[in-house]
Parts: sequence; C-alpha cells; structure tokens
Amino acid sequence: MDQKSILRQLKLIIKLMELHDENSFKIRSYQSAINTIDRGDVSIEGKSMEELQAVNGIGKSIAEVIFSIGNTGTHSYLEELLEKTPTGILEILEIKGLGPKKVKVLWEELDITSTHELLEACQAGQVAKIKGFGEKTQESIIQALEFRASNMGKWLYADIEDAMDKLAKQFSTLKGIEKTVPVGDFARKMEIISTVEWLLTSTDLKTAMKGINGLKVLEKDERKSSPFKWRGKLLDPEVQLLIHFSKPENFIEEKVLRTGNKAHLLYPLEENRTLVEVLKKDGPFNSEAELYTHLGMHFIPEELREGFIEFDLVKGNKVQHLLKEEDLKGILHNHSTYSDGKHSLKKMAEACRDLGFEYLGISDHSRTASYAGGLEIEKVQKQWEEIDALNEVMAPFKIFKGIESDILTDGNLDYPEDILGGFDFVVSSVHSSLGMDRKRATARLLKAIENPFTTILGHPTGRLLLRREGYPLDHKAIIDACAKYGVVIEINANPWRLDLDWRWVNYAMEKGVMLSINPDAHEVDGYRDMKYGVIVGRKGGLTMDMTLNAMSKEEIERYFAKRKQNIKKK
Repeated sequence: MDQKSILRQLKLIIKLMELHDENSFKIRSYQSAINTIDRGDVSIEGKSMEELQAVNGIGKSIAEVIFSIGNTGTHSYLEELLEKTPTGILEILEIKGLGPKKVKVLWEELDITSTHELLEACQAGQVAKIKGFGEKTQESIIQALEFRASNMGKWLYADIEDAMDKLAKQFSTLKGIEKTVPVGDFARKMEIISTVEWLLTSTDLKTAMKGINGLKVLEKDERKSSPFKWRGKLLDPEVQLLIHFSKPENFIEEKVLRTGNKAHLLYPLEENRTLVEVLKKDGPFNSEAELYTHLGMHFIPEELREGFIEFDLVKGNKVQHLLKEEDLKGILHNHSTYSDGKHSLKKMAEACRDLGFEYLGISDHSRTASYAGGLEIEKVQKQWEEIDALNEVMAPFKIFKGIESDILTDGNLDYPEDILGGFDFVVSSVHSSLGMDRKRATARLLKAIENPFTTILGHPTGRLLLRREGYPLDHKAIIDACAKYGVVIEINANPWRLDLDWRWVNYAMEKGVMLSINPDAHEVDGYRDMKYGVIVGRKGGLTMDMTLNAMSKEEIERYFAKRKQNIKKK
C-alpha cells in the first residue's frame, strides 16, 4: 500500500480505539506516530521493520502494524477492532462532526448502528435529548446525512481521471473498436461525475460488444443495456459507465451531440438555427474544428460546452486566449512544516523551481489555526529569516513571504498591522464557524476584504466537494467588494475545493477582479493539482491577463510592492 493508504488505516485504528475505550496512552502513541509521519519529511512506504523503528516516535509495536498494513493492507489488531464494530458504525464515523466518543454514546444509548437508524432517530427528535447533543447538533447531523445521501455514487473528476485513462487504453486494444473518446460530463471536465459516458466507433458492433463484455474490470447491467448501448460499471473504482456506439462516418456528429450540454446544443445561432440543426442538415463534418469554422466561429473546447458563456466568449474573440497551464509563472498559497505541511520550506521551494516556475508564495496558517500548527509571531519572524537566506542562494528563483490569515468571526485578521505589513501578500480565509447564515457570513467576508492587508480571498465558500456544503454567501456582493478594494479571488485548485466555483469566474472578470490559481499544497505532490484549477478557470472563461500568477516574477514583485505602498499612503 502507498503512504496515504497506510495513514488512512492508522487513523481508522485510532477512531476504533477511541470508540472501544482502549488505553489512552496507546491512542496517544498512535497519534504521535501519525503526527511524525504527517508533519515530518518521513516516508513509511516499503520500509522494513528496522527502518520503521528508526523513525523517531515509532515504537516496535506500531512499526509492526505499519509494516503489516504496508504489505497486506491490514493487521491482526485492526481486524480485531473491526470484528467487534458493526459495519454501519464505520459509516457513522465518517460523518463530519461526529467523533468516536459521540458515536459511542449513540450506539450505547439509542442502539444506533447505521446511518439509516441515525437519520430516523434525528427526525424523531431522539438525538437532541441526549446529553451533549441538543437541537443544533441534531440538525447538523440531519444535514450531513442528507448531503451524504445526495452524493452517493458520485466521484470527483480528479479521483477517476487516471482510471478512465487506463480504461480508454483497454478499449483501444479490443477488436472491432476503432476510436474511443469520453463524452458527456467527463469530457467537459465537470468537477463531480455520476456516470462516465464513452463513445466508441465500430463497424462490427457484435465483436466490439463481446470484447467489452469480456473485460474483467467491468460489470454489465444486463437489464439497463441494449444491443446498441452498454450500461454497467467499472469495478475499481466503482464508477457507473454508459457506452454509446456509432459508425465511423457519424463519429463527429455523435461526439458533438454527446459531449455538449443541452443548453450548448440548443443555443440559437445564425438564422436562429441550433447546433443540432446545423449538424443534421449541413453535415457530415470531418472534424469538430470544421463544424465551428462552418459556423463562422473559433473552435470551442469541450470543457466550455455548457451553454453558459462560450458563445459570448467567441463573439468577444476570447476563446483562443483562455488560460493554459504553461501560462502560470508561479505558485501561491502553499504550506510547509512551519504549520501543517508535510515538507520543509526549502523542499517546497526547490520542487517548485524544478517544475519550471519562477516563484513560490509560502502561506502557512496563522496563529488562530492552532489545530494546524498556526504560526505565532516569533515563528513568523523565524520563517522570514529562512526565506531571506534561501532567496540569496536560490536566485533568480524567489520565495514570497505570505500567510494564510484566518478570518475571525468578526471579520478581522489575526495579526497586528505591523506583522501583516511585513508579508509580501496575505491570503485571507475562513476555516471556522462555518454555520453562519448568509447575511452574517457575507458580512464577515466583506470586512476581511475591506482590510487593506488582504491581497487574496482564499477558497471563498470553504466547501469540500462531496463532503460538506460551502459557506452561504452573496457571491455578487463579495465579488463587487473585491473589485472595489482590489482584492484577488482564489481559485483553490485542490480537487476537493475548486473554490471559487467556475460559474462565478466570468462575473469576477467582468467586474475587473483578478483570479489566482492556487493549489493550497501541503506537500510537493500538491503542486500537481494546479491543472484542476486551470480547468475551473477555463470553464469560467479565465484568460491569462486576468490571472495573478500568470505574471512574471518581476511583474508580481511590482504588484505586491505597489499594494504595500498604497497601504502606507492610507
């Protein structure tokens, strides 16, 4: 197993130990080991027993567990804990806000051993009566369960991208199949996917279907399939699939029809004809580019075909200027071991430089985020000293001094002005008190935006896709305020966030608000998420000139310096 999978199993062991009232010293030992692995530059993947025991904080017994999990996926102690835990309890433990101790109370007092039973108990008002819960907790549980139920069977695009690439390669080896392309939501790179649709061309449908049915990685749904469509699922990961077939001569028409959103396909074009009508009456076309040229417009990339803004972008001659990954010159909003990052500042900087970027913005958590090792003022100053030293030896590459400052419940930032003024830039973000109503939540962010030290508004809604809903905000009011005060809005590229949502990117640009593609990386591998931020930006029509970190090192140096100069004038 890889490092993340091993850690996941270790964290499960801790939850189960707490659930079953195991020795508190033992629990602390496991937590200490996890903290060492999580926060240090420590690899446990593929290590021998001796190598594991050599890691500070990992004793013999925990090393045995790690070694066993790494090689077999489990350990006898984990199996022992699982054996005395109802399967439904494991699902309840995944609900945000319900720790092992509360789950234990629900189990013991109400005999709740499944999410279904938990929802029924909440709806009957039983949970609110338990000491330590109350009406507010009960309502939060209901919302979490309903949110979870509405997202069952759905996947993040990023989590299934590699699996779909592998499946495409398997399709391409089958007899009777000539072309294989994804269509539908997956082709448009939607952030959440329920079903991955494929379009396969074949002149021998019977042979093609036989080959697909023979793939051991797939399971066919006989009841929902037909002689011309294959329905079923990929087994690992378990993703629903729908396979369409077409003759080679109909490929372009079918691809366009099955890729574009309905609003894109039915958009009124010249002479009030729709794209569907043009395809049917003026085709066939040899390529998608030929189709759009026939319509007198620039080629529209698949991810834009939502019927949202793409035709306006074409009219404004902007499609060809959409942001590309290679346009980005630096990476802002990243964490190091100074707070809750996995890798040192030096390693984060070297990895950024080695990827070809000109600069790194380090923005560890501020002091209010004590749960994430937030930086007290002394630690901030220590980091500044290290940045100065690294900049001397790494030039012309540059590390910019940043911070991810928590937006407090009253909208203030959590450092005095003399400290805030020492940073090159400040990412202001909400991490706590996410239960505010829309009016209070918006007012909180508006105050932070008005703060002259706020450079970038970080992940505005705080959402975690498929895990929790976003902060309720008046997006227009927030974007308008950013325009007024010259604040950049982040597109957080972490696949769980993708926040700002792409549906608001174009409005921000119209108001003159710049966007910044940030990975919120807590380790060097997190830099790879930048591409998902670019996808979000492109779906919203983001161009290079409206992207903060598409600026060169010299340009962004001037940008930061000018902002700080303007603060001093005030």
